[in-house]
Amino acid sequence: MKTIYHAADSRGVANHGWLNSHHTFSFGGYYNPERTNFGVLRVINDDTVAGGQGFGTHPHNDMEIISIPLEGDLAHRDSMGNGGVIRQGDIQVMSAGTGIRHSEMNANADRAVKFLQIWVLTRKNGVQPRYQQIRISDNATPNDFQQILSPTADDAGVWIHQDAWFSLADFADGTAKRYDIKRDGNGVYVFVIKGGAKIGDTVLGERDGLGVWDTDGFDVTAIGDSQILLMDVPMDINTTTNQP
Repeated sequence: MKTIYHAADSRGVANHGWLNSHHTFSFGGYYNPERTNFGVLRVINDDTVAGGQGFGTHPHNDMEIISIPLEGDLAHRDSMGNGGVIRQGDIQVMSAGTGIRHSEMNANADRAVKFLQIWVLTRKNGVQPRYQQIRISDNATPNDFQQILSPTADDAGVWIHQDAWFSLADFADGTAKRYDIKRDGNGVYVFVIKGGAKIGDTVLGERDGLGVWDTDGFDVTAIGDSQILLMDVPMDINTTTNQP
C-alpha cells in the first residue's frame, strides 16, 4: 500500500475577503508542482463565502464539478435553467461537458456558507451538460460508508462521467471499518471533514488528507466523532488535463 499525506495547514490559501479558500491541489494563484492532482481528482477547495457574496456567472467545460455544503445555504443558477438552494446534507454535481455557465452565491446575507468544491477529470469529453442535486442526509448510514456518488445513474447518490465513487462516513469515536476499493487501478483520497481518523500508521486530523493506492482496501478508525469523505478515483489520467 502506498500513501501520500497532506496536512491541513500545508494547503494553499486564497483569502479575498469575501472568499477564504484552502486548496488541497494547485488552483488559481496557488501552484505546487507536487500537488497538482491525485489521479483524476483535480481540485478539492474548502471554501468559506461571506454573507451575500459568491461566485458570479462563469463558464466551465469538460469537467465533473461536485459541491458538498458543510454549513449554510448556497444558491445555484446555471445556463441550463436550473436554480435553487443547496444546503448541508445535500450534494450537487454538474457535468460541464460541451459548456455550462453558472453562479454559486451565499443565499444568506447574515452568515457565511461553507462548502467543498471538488473537480474530477471526465472520462468522456464533449458530453451534454447536466445538473443533479439530491438530499443525501435522509439516507445516512451512521458508522458505515454511505455511497454518495458513482458512475451509474441508477446507483446510490449522484453520478458522473468517471469511474469514481464517493462515500461519506459519519463515525462515532472508535468506529473501525474496512473500505474496499471499488475498481482495479483506483486509489482513494481520504479527507477528514471533522474529527480525526487513523489509516495504517497515519493519524489524520480535521481537514487533513491522505491518498491511498496500490492496495485493494484499508481500515479506517475514527478518532473522536468524525465525518470523513472518501473519494475512490482512477489513478491513470485518461483524458486531457483541464486546468482551473
